[in-house]
Amino acid sequence: NEEQKNSSLKTRKSYQEELNKNGFGSITTEIIEAADFYYAEHNHQQYLAKNPEGYCGVDGTGIKLN
Repeated sequence: NEEQKNSSLKTRKSYQEELNKNGFGSITTEIIEAADFYYAEHNHQQYLAKNPEGYCGVDGTGIKLN
């Protein structure tokens, strides 16, 4: 809905400001209307927590949004 979209855009803007202050690039995630969502199978949940050296090369930035 429109309220969720506006909240998402506001949050992305705030977080982008924090990323900029810390030398990170632009957020590239699109904010679009949600489609149907399906949870992954149980053995795929929290993959990186279970496999810290897993094949996924995505790490967090360490930047917190207050």
